[in-house]
Amino acid sequence: MSSRRVQILMALVLTALWGAGIFAARANGHLQFLDRIEATLTDLRTQVRGVQHPPDLVTIVAIDDTVIKRGGSYPLPRADLARVVDTIVQFKPKVVAIDLLLVDRSAAIGDATLANTLATGPMVLAAAAIFPSASETVAPASEGPLAVLPQAERFLLPLPAFADHAEVGVVNVATGQSGSPLSVPMLFRTRDKIELSFPLRVATRALDKPLTIAPDHLMLGDRAVPTDTDFALPITYYGPRRTIRTVSAQSIFDGTLDRAAIENRIVVIGAAVAGGGDFYPTPFDSLMPGVEVVSTAITHLVAGDGIVRDRKVHIIDALTAILLPMLLVGLLAWRRSALGIMAAAIVMIAWAGLNLFAFTHGIWLNAATTLAAAVPPVAVFAGVQLWAGGRRTQYLAAKSRSLARFQAPALQEWLARDPDFLSKPVRQDGAAVFIDLSGFTTLTERIDPDELQDVLEAFHVLIDKTAVDCGGMITSFLGDGAMILFGLPRAMPDDAARALKCSIELYRSVDRWIASLPPAIRGQLGFKIGAHYGPIVASRLGESHQHITANGDTVNVASRLMEVAAQNCARLALTDTLLDAADFQGSPDGILSGPLLTQVRGRSGVVTVWFWRDRNGPNQASTKAEMID
Repeated sequence: MSSRRVQILMALVLTALWGAGIFAARANGHLQFLDRIEATLTDLRTQVRGVQHPPDLVTIVAIDDTVIKRGGSYPLPRADLARVVDTIVQFKPKVVAIDLLLVDRSAAIGDATLANTLATGPMVLAAAAIFPSASETVAPASEGPLAVLPQAERFLLPLPAFADHAEVGVVNVATGQSGSPLSVPMLFRTRDKIELSFPLRVATRALDKPLTIAPDHLMLGDRAVPTDTDFALPITYYGPRRTIRTVSAQSIFDGTLDRAAIENRIVVIGAAVAGGGDFYPTPFDSLMPGVEVVSTAITHLVAGDGIVRDRKVHIIDALTAILLPMLLVGLLAWRRSALGIMAAAIVMIAWAGLNLFAFTHGIWLNAATTLAAAVPPVAVFAGVQLWAGGRRTQYLAAKSRSLARFQAPALQEWLARDPDFLSKPVRQDGAAVFIDLSGFTTLTERIDPDELQDVLEAFHVLIDKTAVDCGGMITSFLGDGAMILFGLPRAMPDDAARALKCSIELYRSVDRWIASLPPAIRGQLGFKIGAHYGPIVASRLGESHQHITANGDTVNVASRLMEVAAQNCARLALTDTLLDAADFQGSPDGILSGPLLTQVRGRSGVVTVWFWRDRNGPNQASTKAEMID
């Protein structure tokens, strides 16, 4: 297995462990900062879902500011509360739920009146759980399904005179880090007893069906009520306050209460007085009365339209927290480019869309835990990828610069696009230019090796610049000479013209360079150039270390033309074939002499040769060194 595959496998394993660890820590009550993030994301999802029309099952009779302004007081006197309850009972509701804590004694007449009124209809009264600390706790040594219930220190129950005529339910709600109630516990316990929640008591009484407590859910008759792992009912708000039908208790005192708002309905009596303290922030309201929060839970229980966040959903959350980060890291590893980032972004957008779709259709998938499981490993892996990519880019750039020293830039780019270029020989037309220093062999015996190296390096740099400027490819440096090809990586119509231009530029630049050398060196050096155009065979040579070159009669003639130039006291020899192909019409700054019909060594037949020299250059043809080397 390659090292890269091992690295990717290790990254995937670490990502999976990270996701599993995040989910486990969150499930065990750690990482509480995720609760605030989840509450914020839940509010956003609720707002995106928008306002919904609740099932018309519950009516809230609110003891609100209108009651206080018209001569009432708060808390409402027991006699006035009795009047409210009595009027409601006369309109035949399914059940009357009083979301007020009747735990203190008041005027004896008022208490007696209210107690008698409670006996006239189906009633549920509110109790409160008192916890030993600010948070609801679970005893560590507890066992069994009910061990996860919130353990209260004690319950504040209604006075016996009232409780004797009604059922009792605990009215506490569970608020998240943002203060918004996200769920309502259905069961509470102390050391010796278990109490049902207020909404569950009301729903059981309204449906008139038996309640069964299963290991991980509740049963109302034959209908399952999915709850969270601690028997809490997740709630999602229908809309802003008063979305659930609400009437003011003042309508009872005014005698204007609509019978249709009460008859055969669940009626919840609760406080909505500004400054009363029983208010909570929700996605739609900064302050929503607690009675409406409780009524939302009652509606969910009776209508069965609550949002699901049960054990199966938690299993999906766990798998998502592990598999989604692995998928994202895998995509980034699969395509280490903008395509991989785009694919990962598409997956994240798809996950967000699926999460929102599930929420709007009643399934609460955790978003904060998944983000905490996915974002850090993806960010770390992407950072490592960028770092490694930068290192790789530097390496490839250095490699490219190294390769550029051996191959022409155009040929280098061509090989990058087509690695099989010239894997088989190709016959085509091309131009070959040869240049060679004269007198260099003699010079090597007379000057210091370091100084000689400097001379040779300067000569190579000059050839390289001229060849590249003219679009030629140096196939090889032959010690004190070089071979330049025109026609690779592909034949071009102006190959001959560029070869001619390169030959003339070499003539001038090398001549100026030699003139700039110290006299002891300048007097020993000369040069000769030969150029020809015609058919060549381009190919690769070598096995493990290959180089690209060309051979054939055209290359041989160009090489031998350097001898012809020296023999005729010239520096640049050109064939008529090259001049014709270049469409050369002469130039005002150069002198072309010839033609010379001559044979070249190793070839039968005659070649027509022309000699070119710079009009502004020295008139002598060659130095002594050019004559003898």
